[in-house]
Amino acid sequence: MSINTTLNYSFNFDKKKRKFKQIKFIIFHYTGMKNEKDAIKRLTDNKSKVSSHFLIRNNGKIINLVPELYISWHAGMSSWQNYQSINKHSIGIEISNPGHSYNYKKFSKEQIHSILKLTRYLIKKYKIKIKFILGHSDIAPFRKKDPGEKFPWKHLSKKKVGLWHDLNEIKLFKIRKKKVDKYEKINFLKNLYKIGYSKVLNKNRNKNIKLLTKAFQRRFRQDVVNGIIDEECLLISKNLTKNLK
Repeated sequence: MSINTTLNYSFNFDKKKRKFKQIKFIIFHYTGMKNEKDAIKRLTDNKSKVSSHFLIRNNGKIINLVPELYISWHAGMSSWQNYQSINKHSIGIEISNPGHSYNYKKFSKEQIHSILKLTRYLIKKYKIKIKFILGHSDIAPFRKKDPGEKFPWKHLSKKKVGLWHDLNEIKLFKIRKKKVDKYEKINFLKNLYKIGYSKVLNKNRNKNIKLLTKAFQRRFRQDVVNGIIDEECLLISKNLTKNLK
């Protein structure tokens, strides 16, 4: 299996080559810039100090920015489960989209088609586990929102690209926004830590719990992203912990 890409190499990567088996994750981002031309310029400008391995354009065309066996600079400070500095272990995929700061929009059909094709290719090549296909906000929940609540995680999961719950949507809707007690909130956070999310420390605790909850909602409860833990969020988190194995 091969992928058709256009080469437009970035200067922004570690010069030391990594080993094939070090690659464990695929991380999705949106570009978060007003237009695609500026996004490409930034990802290839050595002054920006940011890059990714691939960029998926609005029309679905794929640009290869950094060779896969080199570490691109896409994740920053990040963690998942016992892994730190996710750049070392991941393939970064940027998707052209203005993001939350510039009239965030749905991803195009062409982009979704390319996301599936590219990701399936990488999964097969590097034997990447479904649970290690993540968004930037999963691995950096206290500072990132991308790829956001419009990213088609549910659709992708049906094609075995990324994790999703297997709960009845109608039943979930009935318990949406129903309050939980403080012990259930603690259990919700414990579930998130089991899934892989960063632990909330005591500094700015309440603010960071809200940010962590929003990251979870952007991924697994996309209709309502309010940072409030409710019965729906709790049930989804329980279900996901069962499906991790």
